[in-house]
Amino acid sequence: MAKKTKSKRKEYTKEDVKLLKAHSKARTPVAKLSKLMKRSEGSLRQKARSLGVGLGHQR
Repeated sequence: MAKKTKSKRKEYTKEDVKLLKAHSKARTPVAKLSKLMKRSEGSLRQKARSLGVGLGHQR
């Protein structure tokens, strides 16, 4: 039986939050931002929601 690996969570730094807010203001597509920050789209959307900023086309 294959061993299940537990994924490690990557904490958001102050720089990550600053970058996320800047891209929110610039209306960068989430897919592009996901590749840039090396995080999943879902992760970025959840963080943006908790910060109270819009992300992608849903404003």
